[in-house]
Amino acid sequence: MAGLSLTFCGTDLIALPTGALWWQAERLLVVSDLHLGRSERIARRGGSLLPPYETHDTLARLDADIQAMNPASVICLGDSFDDSAAAEAMEDASTLWLTRLMAGRHWIWIEGNHDPGPISLGGTHLASVTRGPLTFRHIAEPKAYAEISGHYHPKFTLIARGQRLSRPCLLIDDRRIILPAYGTYTGGLPCTDPALAALIGPEGRAVLLGSSPVSLPLPSRNGRPRASTAS
Repeated sequence: MAGLSLTFCGTDLIALPTGALWWQAERLLVVSDLHLGRSERIARRGGSLLPPYETHDTLARLDADIQAMNPASVICLGDSFDDSAAAEAMEDASTLWLTRLMAGRHWIWIEGNHDPGPISLGGTHLASVTRGPLTFRHIAEPKAYAEISGHYHPKFTLIARGQRLSRPCLLIDDRRIILPAYGTYTGGLPCTDPALAALIGPEGRAVLLGSSPVSLPLPSRNGRPRASTAS
């Protein structure tokens, strides 16, 4: 599987095209913000009726990543479900699919703001976890170091062939990595937003998702998109 190699706080990582992060030395796959059951939650709360395909689509990509990398451990960095009720309302076929993916692996559910409590699917439920030099949590802590988190769903806006494009991205500097949302039907926050600018230094970079992830300097913090000849 194509990916972009990264060196972060003494570890060699690979950013996968799907937005997952692979740590070969630990056989560890990291994903964030699956938001399984999003369409069901929105409908339950009286919102727009979205096609109920997002859980299948997200699980299909997760299945493909697991088949390709064969991880011993998987860390889900919070907001794995759109809320606790969505976890319990998943169709039996999706529950069985997820259970199969978890089988034989150390599966860690990090608590998110959408799913703060344990669910009945098994696995280990933690507020954060440290492996080697790296700490994994849902929301970045400003003073943290060697931290990998999610929550913000970062996106990068650029001009390509005269068109304004927005793509999910991973953000990285010398202190932290913020992963994009892995799930379907998830929105995003521009990487120029003050909340992300306060966490990622101006020397940081954005890794744009795609069939071959691309690393770009962060755009200027005045909000103007960066010009590009990318296709």
